[in-house]
Amino acid sequence: MKIVGLITEYNPFHNGHLYHIERAKSITGADTVIVVMSGNYVQRGAPAIMPKHLRAEVALKAGVGLVLELPVCYAVGSAEYFAAGALSLLEQLGCIDSICFGSECGDYELLSRIARILADEPEEFKLLLQDALKKGMSFPRARQTALRDYLKDPSLDMVLEQPNNILGIEYLKALYQQRSPIKSYTIKRMVSGYHDTRLSGTYSSASAIRRLLDYASQSVLMEKEGMFDEPVMSEVLTRLEDQVPPSCIRMLEETHRTRYPIYANDFSLLLKYRLLRESADTLTEYQDISEDLANRIVNHANDFISFDQFCDLLKTRDMTYTRISRCLFHILLNIRKSDIQTYQEQGCCQYAHILGFRRDAKKLLSLLKRSSNIPLITKLTQTGELSSAGLTMQKNDIFASNLYESIITDKYKMPFVNEYQHQILRI
Repeated sequence: MKIVGLITEYNPFHNGHLYHIERAKSITGADTVIVVMSGNYVQRGAPAIMPKHLRAEVALKAGVGLVLELPVCYAVGSAEYFAAGALSLLEQLGCIDSICFGSECGDYELLSRIARILADEPEEFKLLLQDALKKGMSFPRARQTALRDYLKDPSLDMVLEQPNNILGIEYLKALYQQRSPIKSYTIKRMVSGYHDTRLSGTYSSASAIRRLLDYASQSVLMEKEGMFDEPVMSEVLTRLEDQVPPSCIRMLEETHRTRYPIYANDFSLLLKYRLLRESADTLTEYQDISEDLANRIVNHANDFISFDQFCDLLKTRDMTYTRISRCLFHILLNIRKSDIQTYQEQGCCQYAHILGFRRDAKKLLSLLKRSSNIPLITKLTQTGELSSAGLTMQKNDIFASNLYESIITDKYKMPFVNEYQHQILRI
C-alpha cells in the first residue's frame, strides 16, 4: 500500500484542498492519504475558525483515509517548528512513502536548493546572515537577505515572502536533516494567494472564505438587533457553493453560530487573566518570547483591550502581528521553551492522535499498528505507552482543546463537551 502524507489546517476546507488531495494521489501513485492536521489552533497564531472534529469530518468525506492531530505546541509554532513537528509525526508512522505540499511558486528544485542551504549553512551564507543581523534586521528578514545575496538572485524576495513557499522550504529542510527516505513533491497553488480576501473563480483562499463567514456571522447579530430586514447566511452559502464541497456546505449551514465561528478576540478575557499573573521574567519561559517582547507586554498590560488590539499595539517593524499573536497563544496555552526542548530531544511528536478514519481504510489502521514507532491514540485514556514527555504533551493538548470548547460553550450557549467525550470519527 502506497501512502502519501499531507500537512494541513483546513481552516476551513475548500476546493483547493480537494484538488490537493486528488492531485497528491495522482502524482505520487498513492493508494490512500494520511493527513496531519492542526487541531483547534493554527500556525498563523489564531484559533481555527471551527473545531477540529468538524474539519476532520469534511476531510474524511472528501476522500482522506485517516486524519491525525498535530500537537498544539507545533500547530501554533513558527514555520520551522510546525514543519519539524508534522514531519516527525509522519516519519515515525513508519509507512509514509511520500509527502505532497502546495507552494506559490511550484518550483521544487528552487525550494529544495534553499532548504539545503538553510540546513547546511555554508560559511559564506553564515557571514551574510551575521552581517544582516548586525544591521538590525529581524531574523526572518536577515535570512531572506542572506539567501538572496548568497544565490545572487533578487527575485528570491518574492519567493521567500510567500507563506506556502516558506513552509515548503521548512518541510524539505526537515526531511533533509532527518535523512528521511520519504519522497517529496510540490504542486503549484491554485489561483488565489494565501492572503487573498475576496472570492476568485472556484479556488478561493481560506482567508477569503473566513472573511465571508465572518460577514455572515456579524450580520446575524445585526439582524437580531433589527438592523437587517433579511437573513444573509443563505446568500453566503449560495456564494460558497462553487468554493467548497457539498458536504462542507451542509456542515457550514448546520453548525453556524452553534459550533463556529471562533476568533482570537473570543479569548481576550482569558488572555488578560493570564497576563495579569505574569512578570517579565516568567514570560520569557514561554516559547518564542524574547526579553524585549516580555518587557513590552508588561509595559503595555494596562492598555490591553482585546486580543487583536493588543497584537496591533505590540507589533513593530521587526515583529509582525502574526508573530505577536503566536507568542500570546503560547502564553495562553502554556507552551514553554523547556517542554519544546524536551520534545525535540525525544523525537518531536510523542504519539499519533487519530481524529478519524474512513471505514474502508481499516487495512490502513492495521498497517499503522504494525509499523508505527510511536503510540497510536484512539482513546485519550490510553496512556500506558506514553513517555513522561508524551504525558506532558497530551495534557497540554487536552487543556488547549477544552479551552477552545469553553469558548464555544460561552459564546453560543452550547453544552460543554470535554475532550475525553469526543468519539473517534468513522466515515
